[in-house]
Amino acid sequence: MTSPKNQLAALGPLARQLVRLRVWMGGRFRIGDLQATIFWAVLVGLLGGWISIGFREATDWLHGLLTGSPEGFVASFAAMPWWRRLLAPAIGGLLAGVTLYWGSRIRGRRNSTDYMEAVAIGDGNLPLRASLIKSVSAWFSGSSGASIGREGPLVQLAALAGSLIGRWLDFPLSRKRQIVACGAAAGIASAYNAPVSGAIFVVEIVLGSLAMETFGPLIISSFVAVFATRPFLGPDALYAAPSFTFAHNRELLPYLGLGVICGIGAAGFLRFLKSSKAVFSRLKLPTWAQPALGGAIVGALAIWYPEVAGNGKSLVFGVLHHPGTWQVLAMILLFKIVATGATFGSGAVGGVFTPTLFVGSALGYLVGTFASQCLPSWNLDPGAFGLVGMGAFLASATGAPVMAIVMLFELTLNDHILLPVVLASLSGYYVCRALYPHSLYENALSRKGSALVARHLASLRLLDLLRDDRHLLPATASFGAAARQFLQSSHDHLYVEEDGRYLGAIALKDISSYLDRQELESLIIARDLAHEDHPALLSTLSMAEALGTFATSGFERLPVMDRSRKMLGVVTKSDVLLLLAGNPDKPGQTR
Repeated sequence: MTSPKNQLAALGPLARQLVRLRVWMGGRFRIGDLQATIFWAVLVGLLGGWISIGFREATDWLHGLLTGSPEGFVASFAAMPWWRRLLAPAIGGLLAGVTLYWGSRIRGRRNSTDYMEAVAIGDGNLPLRASLIKSVSAWFSGSSGASIGREGPLVQLAALAGSLIGRWLDFPLSRKRQIVACGAAAGIASAYNAPVSGAIFVVEIVLGSLAMETFGPLIISSFVAVFATRPFLGPDALYAAPSFTFAHNRELLPYLGLGVICGIGAAGFLRFLKSSKAVFSRLKLPTWAQPALGGAIVGALAIWYPEVAGNGKSLVFGVLHHPGTWQVLAMILLFKIVATGATFGSGAVGGVFTPTLFVGSALGYLVGTFASQCLPSWNLDPGAFGLVGMGAFLASATGAPVMAIVMLFELTLNDHILLPVVLASLSGYYVCRALYPHSLYENALSRKGSALVARHLASLRLLDLLRDDRHLLPATASFGAAARQFLQSSHDHLYVEEDGRYLGAIALKDISSYLDRQELESLIIARDLAHEDHPALLSTLSMAEALGTFATSGFERLPVMDRSRKMLGVVTKSDVLLLLAGNPDKPGQTR
């Protein structure tokens, strides 16, 4: 028999109709953790797109203030006298260095600002103040003509937006890292108008996993970021190229040679960047002075070739459309590499993605020019080699050939030479890895002891992913109380406890048969509805064992209990998968 309290908890007419609607919706719409993640991925994508627009506008404004011209970097530097070409990047570097120095004095010991570390081997937390300081420093460097890309601060700020959301909503570790990864993907996508490449960049370089639990939200966030920026930036490809064609299979041989050369060149380029940083470290200059010196070197080079100023976007466009003589292009390539090394080595905040694209396109054009002179009857187009060189060099330097192949198509919208791009990118990747095992982004993680943190991740247990379940029912709860609890929950199961021990679970569909039999409602309590054979996870299980239980049970969410059957909380399959996706030491996965 039930108590008067249970009888008073009977459902009223309105509540009964709402429960019927809840049962109907629960049987037709599955709204779980993955759907919630997609919602936040959309929001982070929008924020990433808006951040991209704001940062571009701020960069253009400061660039005009420092150079006195609203034109692009090459045009504005070409119009300035030699002394101003020297001073503009030096002043920008000084401001960037002072910002970093000031930031290091006030921020103290905080979490790393490296979004890759936060996603792949960290806790998903990016410090607000330190991230903003880092982005402001990048703003000074990028606006003044430093040979560095703007994708760095765009990704940093978009990832920060995801981190703040994760902290605000108190997401578990794996979910927080997922949202930060969505921000990083949105930042790359909005920087290059390349939504698919933005997602692949994160899964191939940072996470090392292409599972849909990780890839789905990333690509949604990337597409939303691109849609947000298109009204401002337009729908055209970032590097719209002439329609180069692949005419004959024999052309694969010189393209294969281009891939090998790009692999060798990328290995040398990566070693040069590492050496540049070592040279600046040996100078023992103050933190604020190093970017100023790097900017001064760029300014000195710009006296002879103003093309070295900026991230190199206009140079890539020039190689694809009007490259000029190969002798001039070779000198610009040499000066640009030195300028990029000086900027990177000085510790300037930013990215070398766009400079890498230019190095690849220029190297490819030079190889194509040489091949066309050696094989005049083959009618080889040096411009096509420049296009393929972009992808091959990017694949070699980043260690992400899939991302490079997809990005080349998204950047140029030229699909006629897809086969040469695939061949050159893969050959360049393998040659570069043989000569230099580290990629452009692996160093960022290896410097921070990724192996040590990865071993820590491998030792994590279910308790590290535990979520509180606020819809736990006592065994004596009435049918009406259980029905009302379903109205407050988005899940299809409620968990029942008795004397502090896990008893079982009530399924949403189980209450539907009682809604039209009010005479039974006053007799039914939660214990009667609970399925005692509902699977549960022991808190001592490893991640792999928990994933096996999820696979055999078919549930997306399971309760966790200790050996005395005390319920501790719940864990979702998505959280387990996301954590395993970011663990480079798990069996069967390579990075």
